[in-house]
Amino acid sequence: MSFSKPNASAATRTKNRTPNDRTPASGMCSVCVDECPGLCEIGKSAFRATENLYPQPFGTITAGADKEYPLDFSHLNIMGTTVGAVGIEADSDKAIFENVNTEARLGKDKGIKLRLPIVIPGLGSTNIAKTHWDGLAIGSAISGTGLTIGENVGGMDVNTKLENRKITHCPDIESRVKTFQEWQKDGYGVIVMQENVEDSRLGVLEYGINKLGVQAVEMKWGQGAKDIGGEVKINTLEKARLLRDRGYIVLPDPYDNNVASVFGKAFKEFERHSRVGMVNEEGFVKRVENLRKAGAKYVFLKTGAYRPADLARAVRYCSIAGVDVLTVDGAGGGTGMSPWHMMNEWGVPTLYLASLTYNYIHTLASKGQHVPDVILAGGFAFEDDIFKAMALGAPYVKAVGMARAPLCAAHVGKLVADQVNKNSIDKTIEPYGRTMDEIFVLASKAKRLFCSNGREVPPGALGVYSYYQRLSQGLQQLMCGSRKFGLKHLTRDDVVTLTREAAEVTGLKYIMDADSEIAEQILMGKERSTGKTDVKTKAKTSSKPSAKAKQKTKK
Repeated sequence: MSFSKPNASAATRTKNRTPNDRTPASGMCSVCVDECPGLCEIGKSAFRATENLYPQPFGTITAGADKEYPLDFSHLNIMGTTVGAVGIEADSDKAIFENVNTEARLGKDKGIKLRLPIVIPGLGSTNIAKTHWDGLAIGSAISGTGLTIGENVGGMDVNTKLENRKITHCPDIESRVKTFQEWQKDGYGVIVMQENVEDSRLGVLEYGINKLGVQAVEMKWGQGAKDIGGEVKINTLEKARLLRDRGYIVLPDPYDNNVASVFGKAFKEFERHSRVGMVNEEGFVKRVENLRKAGAKYVFLKTGAYRPADLARAVRYCSIAGVDVLTVDGAGGGTGMSPWHMMNEWGVPTLYLASLTYNYIHTLASKGQHVPDVILAGGFAFEDDIFKAMALGAPYVKAVGMARAPLCAAHVGKLVADQVNKNSIDKTIEPYGRTMDEIFVLASKAKRLFCSNGREVPPGALGVYSYYQRLSQGLQQLMCGSRKFGLKHLTRDDVVTLTREAAEVTGLKYIMDADSEIAEQILMGKERSTGKTDVKTKAKTSSKPSAKAKQKTKK
């Protein structure tokens, strides 16, 4: 069987003439006829060339890979139990899901506080991120979660001011940071600023630390959606030339007179690309030291779905440099603009990468070496994803990264409000009411908790807040069923695999092997009587890596 679906996708606005009769390898129609106007990717590429590399239309969409990997998190199932409780008294009147603590702590000093273990891991200079920034920033802030200002925001702002090629003022970055800070409550949540190659040359992180009071910064090696630098589309010749002057790669060359003469006719958008980094241990450690000296309280690293050796480098270098948090983003996740085939056909998928991350981190931790807190990302959207990711990586995974999902919640919140204001409510929404207070279940609660001094929670933020509240209660329910009343109590035996192959990859128990020893003791009448005291008074803090990982360690 083929895991891929080439040559036709909603992401590239292409399709097969005969979708029920296609060649699996190429994705071409079984019979390609010369009367076809070019509905598929190949056909569209015949007249739009490189435009058809990317999901479309740019600026109003996000995209996620549609390749069906052999293994993913659906191959794991969550285990529940009928006995005891961890983190609370084993009493039916106390061990209720509302009492599950979903708060997380990150950083070497555990000073980053999250009410829910979610960090949006990097929304950069794509138009859709800017359009919905207020909703995302305010929604994250009032929810007590994390948000990352991604790459290239400073360089893309036409109003950015530079001195000696370093940023001294950037209205876009300033607005993004202050929007979050002004709505942050009781010290929960974190705003993180990220840098790539161009950002580091422009001094973006130093600007954020010194001028805006940003405490958490992140170096970016890559992401799950691609193994090249970030890219966006530019729709004016003037901005394309400005970005070229600021050191970005812009295609085609906006200073080429032949290109300029056909802009707006043959093509209407330039491509702006970022450079790939050149990683080495010495340079990495030095950069961390410089960021600390500049005043950064927390230093993060984000790496993508690169080959296992690069993940090992990330773990090792973070250990040596004393990095606070490592974000690991698996293949199959989301993007505002990445080459479509690259998204689907490169990199280590999330479940595999998460398993390797656990093995590598556990290897160093077992030797008493510093290891960073881990954020796993790559296609997560629901409470079961959070549970599985944190259990698989316990005790090292402290949060998950989500971007497409909260962005979806933000734009739906905004869209519903627009429909209410225009008195043109979609028929799928109308049964819930015709006003904001009727349609949004948590509208009145948000007003009561967060609206003061005449300010109002914007609809996009209300969408994010409502979505996060759903995730919070859903996670509480799952954890209560597993009798774990705090995130720190999650362990690797809280999840099992549904296939032997998944067990081999993850090092987790296959479902038919789970609890085999204790089940035998129970059947033999040797179970220890528990009464009202939990048999699991403490959660395990570690678990053995997979057999393959142990073999590699020995070698």
